[in-house]
Amino acid sequence: MILFTNCRLIDGTSDTVREGMHVLVEGKTIKEVSDVPITVEGAQVFDLAGKTLMPGLIDAHSHVYSIHLNSAKERGMPHTLMMAHAVHRVRDMLMRGFTTVRDVAGGDWGIKTAVEIGLVEGPRLYVSGRALSQTGGHGDHREITDETIPCACTSALDIATRLADGPDQVQRFAREELRKGADHIKIMVSGGVGSPSDKLENTQYQMDEIRAAVLEAEARGTYVCAHSYTAKSTRRALEGGVRTIEHANFIDLETAKFAAEKNAFIVPTLICYRESADNADEYGLRPEVKQKLAEVNEAGLRMLEICDEAGVAMGFGTDLMGEMIAAQSKEFALRANVLKPMDILKSATSVNAEILNETGRLGCIAVGAFADLLVIDGDPTQRIELLEPRYGAILAIMKGGRFHKQAID
Repeated sequence: MILFTNCRLIDGTSDTVREGMHVLVEGKTIKEVSDVPITVEGAQVFDLAGKTLMPGLIDAHSHVYSIHLNSAKERGMPHTLMMAHAVHRVRDMLMRGFTTVRDVAGGDWGIKTAVEIGLVEGPRLYVSGRALSQTGGHGDHREITDETIPCACTSALDIATRLADGPDQVQRFAREELRKGADHIKIMVSGGVGSPSDKLENTQYQMDEIRAAVLEAEARGTYVCAHSYTAKSTRRALEGGVRTIEHANFIDLETAKFAAEKNAFIVPTLICYRESADNADEYGLRPEVKQKLAEVNEAGLRMLEICDEAGVAMGFGTDLMGEMIAAQSKEFALRANVLKPMDILKSATSVNAEILNETGRLGCIAVGAFADLLVIDGDPTQRIELLEPRYGAILAIMKGGRFHKQAID
């Protein structure tokens, strides 16, 4: 057993910070949370006076197999090399304090299981398998002269998505990803920044195709998340039953209110555009990609204001491809230009846990929850940038009752 005493507590669900709290961990879960001292024999005790105990962070939009921002470098990359990169990628996520990650294109049962059984050190993973895209959509990475059918069997690039046209194909491939262990289904319903043959304002997938994916997910007790930028594509996805909207940079107030009415979630991913734009030349990004980045960056913070005003639940995502993953924790300070620190912290804990259908088990400090915990030297509600590794304020990282970092005095 492990006992944390005298801590400043951020529990992930409430709006208040509680001082002088005590938390007992037994095995993989939290056994007791108390405002009076806990007496227990044989426990390892950590006095956290002046420090904060909070839930482990959750990133709800990540890509564990995205090795390079410039996707051309992944074309033809064998899966063995891709996996070798991914092992380091997921370990680094955990060491930034992200104890849970939702992968929304590419991540599969294999790497999820490797983490679960201890072959790979990393966050617990919730995976979509290959995202579904229409021909010429955001998941179609082919150049304009390429008429071959993408195959994941030989390319790290093509393991992220598969082309499915018409409701019958969407239904079939949704079933296939669920058969292979997907926790949720991802579809592309608008144009994207990195895809070569669509514009941001393009709508993708017809309503019967969207509904086909949603019905298959619901039949398996899960949900669909959708890549979407515009208000039009977002509304269509919501009308079709999509539960989480990824990005949503060009959403308007009416659509944001509609999302709130539908009890849907918006998962902003602002840091990926900022980092991509700042390093576009270094990464060799094409001119049309640079132009798209300028558009989504300009709209990003306004989108946060709109969603906050509409009262729609916002999750926390980063969408950092390739080398940019080191900026994962910068999303916190970027959102702080608009949102309250506690609301941002809740988005990365209890709101994301709700997205994962793990309310009460993840993203909170409560009896019976997994003991996914961070010890912070300082108060992140006063300085949210303390969650960035460069400040060295994350003293301990625990996942499932096991320390992966322990530097408490």
